[in-house]
Amino acid sequence: MDRSDRQLVNDYLAGNKESLEVLFERNLKAIYSFVCRYVGNAYDAEDITQESFVKAWRNIKKFDQNKNFKTWIFAIAKNTALDFLKKKKTIPFSTFDDIDGNNVVTDMLVDTALIPSELLEHKDIASTLASAMENLSPSHRAVLFLRYNDHFTFREIAESLCEPLHTIKSQHWRALIKLKKLLTEQG
Repeated sequence: MDRSDRQLVNDYLAGNKESLEVLFERNLKAIYSFVCRYVGNAYDAEDITQESFVKAWRNIKKFDQNKNFKTWIFAIAKNTALDFLKKKKTIPFSTFDDIDGNNVVTDMLVDTALIPSELLEHKDIASTLASAMENLSPSHRAVLFLRYNDHFTFREIAESLCEPLHTIKSQHWRALIKLKKLLTEQG
């Protein structure tokens, strides 16, 4: 029988070191995928993921057992990724979104639409979707990834990303609109 995350945390705090390993292995792939999509770089995602798990290990005694461990570790990963992006002094394009979800910066960029011969090479829907997702802001990618890849509820996403629920719903809606626009341009 699989032990729950809560049981694994309790077991680790009681001295069972293997419980933490099981807990981390259970969440490693999802955290890495999330961070990779958030920062858009697999190499940096490895470092950020590792740093996230180190932070979780250092702070596991502070973990509120009434909360969901998965949302807690995702919040740590998101904050670690944000810290990384801030250190790089990058400004997420979402900063330039207006009330209608239009982005003045991306609207001024050169048209990156694929030419017809390239479109034929990208028939695979997953590849096309991944390409479109890369053009979304990190926050929009994160919301869509958590919603559709990890099947988080809006409330779980809000907890993981430390954002108000209404903000997450708004970001989700804007991300879907932007993704639809990008896919239409590619198709």
